Amino acid sequence: MGARNINSAGILPLTLMERRKTHQISIGPVKIGGDAPISIQSMTKTDTRDIRKTVFQIRRLEASGCEIVRVAVVDEKAAQAIHEIRRRIRIPLIADIHFHPHLAQIAMESGADALRLNPGNMGRNRLKPIVLEAKSRSIPIRIGVNSGSLEKDLFERFKGATPEAMVISALRTIEWMEDLGFHLIKVSLKASDVLRTIEAYRLFSKESNYPLHLGVTEAGRGQGAIVKSSIGIGLLLHEGIGDTLRVSLTGDPVEEVRVGYEILRALNIRRRGVEIISCPTCGRCEIDLIPLVKKIEKGVDQITAPLVVALMGCVVNGPGE
Repeated sequence: MGARNINSAGILPLTLMERRKTHQISIGPVKIGGDAPISIQSMTKTDTRDIRKTVFQIRRLEASGCEIVRVAVVDEKAAQAIHEIRRRIRIPLIADIHFHPHLAQIAMESGADALRLNPGNMGRNRLKPIVLEAKSRSIPIRIGVNSGSLEKDLFERFKGATPEAMVISALRTIEWMEDLGFHLIKVSLKASDVLRTIEAYRLFSKESNYPLHLGVTEAGRGQGAIVKSSIGIGLLLHEGIGDTLRVSLTGDPVEEVRVGYEILRALNIRRRGVEIISCPTCGRCEIDLIPLVKKIEKGVDQITAPLVVALMGCVVNGPGE
């Protein structure tokens, strides 16, 4: 390897790997996979049956840059509420359904743009009419494989929810759907364990070209959750794996969107809003920098243009650098 490829510290430059080419699907007007931009998703924390609160939260998400939103469908009333919610929002809506496949039928009739289903807690016989209906309506389905709801036979065979077991779960569901003539598929392979999540996505990306939804499930709240999500999602994106993402945080979903964009910005994949660069401060600091940074952060919060603002507290981190 030539010396010109190594920097002055003797370290290879860190560059993004070429993005894996995947089959492209559309959720409403938003394209996922192929050469489409990596999209940011979130999920409402409201009771979907409360249409007013759910719409209000989605509008906040829209303002923060969320491009696709998911809502929990817990019963028929929640599935029916999708009709009115969808009418009042601008971004595509995904119906998140567990245990009760018949709710997917109602959600599709109510205008859901896509479905999120977990084969591990439904079973093929109950899913078949839903897949055929989604095919007739050209509605995409995310196969959501979670380590906590893996099929019993795979759990026993692999002695746990290993990355290999998760990938086999996804692949055999894909094969079954393809046999039904359905190809509008997106896949996620999530665990709350970062390394298991990364390995599952790596293994799957070698076996299939269906688009991948990235995330570390049940990451928690606060700094720990942001770190887990940033490492898990960021490493995969750096390796060229991933077509859309959701940062799963306990708390305000708007924060999920902000962290998602920060991950993309840190990797120079997408830029939205103002990036604030500020020194950590030390004994040389000549101003009370921390309140100033907080004030500027609040002041530029609604700016969507990709700008950089630097706030430095001394000559070393300011003109000196």
